[in-house]
Amino acid sequence: MIRVLIADDQEPVRTGLRLLLDAAPDIEVIAEAADGAEAVALARRTNPDVALLDIRMPELDGIQATELLAGTGVADPLPVVIITTFDLDEYVYGALRAGARGFLLKDAGPVLIAEAVRAAAAGDALISPRITTRLLAAFAPSAVASRPAAEPLTAREEEVLSLLAAGLTNVEIGAKLFLSLGTVKTHIGAILMKIGVRNRVEAAMWAYETGRVTS
Repeated sequence: MIRVLIADDQEPVRTGLRLLLDAAPDIEVIAEAADGAEAVALARRTNPDVALLDIRMPELDGIQATELLAGTGVADPLPVVIITTFDLDEYVYGALRAGARGFLLKDAGPVLIAEAVRAAAAGDALISPRITTRLLAAFAPSAVASRPAAEPLTAREEEVLSLLAAGLTNVEIGAKLFLSLGTVKTHIGAILMKIGVRNRVEAAMWAYETGRVTS
């Protein structure tokens, strides 16, 4: 079972998410928080597999809570998925920068929300496909980043990174490039190591920041 913590300042939203996730056979909601500070405290006490956080909450917002639970200084980062009503919000980019592994809209539907939780628990990441490129292109700097890859990417890795940044899943990337799922995962692992990021969300941002993807 994937144990999930939900944090949202609106009780009806928390109830809806709990019902949605508890309906999945492999997901269990173990705790609910009404603000970011409570979410951080509960996460540290209950040790969930994934935290599903609203972006705008009192006490601590989603960005601050994500930084405390999944930031670069956290020894054992908790997989965080941001869920929000805002489909293009500057706070979301900040949350991804803080270490969030996914970003979904609250109207994404039960299948996509459950898949985002599963992806985060598996060490992967999922961003709502309809806003992936809009979000990253809008908030990633247009200039080339000052953080180059430690080792040049191969031509195939560049192809995989471009599709990843466009919001394609591993299965979709494999189908597009006629690669097995295992080969796609191997390429993504090599990309993450070469560019010095923790997950595919950060890899997608790096692709935008370095001018590899512009729209």
